[in-house]
Amino acid sequence: MFIHNKRLQYTVRVAQPNPGLANLLLEQFGGAQGELAAAGRYFTQALAEDDPGRKDLLMDIATEELSHLEIVGSIIVMLNKGAKGRLAEGVEEEGELYRAINGAGNDSHITSILYGAGAPLTNSAGVPWSAAYIDTIGEPTADFRSNIAAEARAKIVYERLMNVTDDAGVREALGFLMTREIAHQLSFEKALHAIQPNFPQGKLPGVPEFTNKYYNMSGEPNVRGPWNEGSEWDYVEDPAPAVDGGDGSASVTLSRMESEAVEAMKRRTTSQPDSNPITGADLGSGLVQGRDSE
Repeated sequence: MFIHNKRLQYTVRVAQPNPGLANLLLEQFGGAQGELAAAGRYFTQALAEDDPGRKDLLMDIATEELSHLEIVGSIIVMLNKGAKGRLAEGVEEEGELYRAINGAGNDSHITSILYGAGAPLTNSAGVPWSAAYIDTIGEPTADFRSNIAAEARAKIVYERLMNVTDDAGVREALGFLMTREIAHQLSFEKALHAIQPNFPQGKLPGVPEFTNKYYNMSGEPNVRGPWNEGSEWDYVEDPAPAVDGGDGSASVTLSRMESEAVEAMKRRTTSQPDSNPITGADLGSGLVQGRDSE
């Protein structure tokens, strides 16, 4: 059960309207790295989690992400407040009104016109939010690594947003949200490593022959480091085309009927390499009709 507290988790103080900044902030409202995506990711994981500690952790953070969605949405609405009244009442000439909501070359006029200067569930380019942003797979050792990466990406987006505004109140609120991403990363790291062992993910081990091999697949220069050198790595300088020792081909066992059908199709669609057919490109060039290329 959810009970909504009408007070925000962090006080929003916006110095003045700024539709352009509001549009950029939509990344953290309806974008791939945004708060709704985070809440959905952790909520779906919590529902399926059987470990009571991880379930509680995921539900706590999922709920907090919803509160962050409310903070971001409130900032967006405050930044759009002036544009909302201008658009609704038409208090300026068309050109002046357009310039006011268009800001410094951003696309805020799109969200202003389409969504009444509100907080739509889109990213800053106007792309609608999608459940495809939620990558829950149902294996804690994989999901928690994804959660850590998601929080890291969200932190970077908040940093970038802080870099494009000098509004002290907005920067403070974004700084709080950015810091909570760090806190969530720490919690997820602890929860992940409370599962021992937690690598490789899942139950099945890797095939020993290939688990600790590193293949040089991109030629020179061959940069070496802890990711491909040391006692745990078998570095293969010049890997064979088929590392399993086979001939590198693909094969399948077919029934007699299937083999006959495949062979018939092969004969029917065989290319004629010695032919030089006239194509649409030839006809369009005019050369076939005897005209030169001028």
